[in-house]
Amino acid sequence: MAEGQTRNRKLVPQAASAMEQFKYETANELGIPNYQGYLGDIPSRVNGAVGGNMVKKMVAAYEQSLAQGQQPPTPQVTNQQPTP
Repeated sequence: MAEGQTRNRKLVPQAASAMEQFKYETANELGIPNYQGYLGDIPSRVNGAVGGNMVKKMVAAYEQSLAQGQQPPTPQVTNQQPTP
């Protein structure tokens, strides 16, 4: 895989900037300063904590919307293979 490329694709590409901001906010809440730019020197445990807490918050928001009787949108998952 070429440098700077990633296999992670957003189901909703328009949400990319919001997800980046969400990642920085979550890192800040965990007390991780300067969580931007090159992150190769950050331990995987720290990166995993950020991602894990993001998922935890997204699940909580989904559960909250269900509890309030709102029908959240269901993402349409496609089986697209990443390009080499």
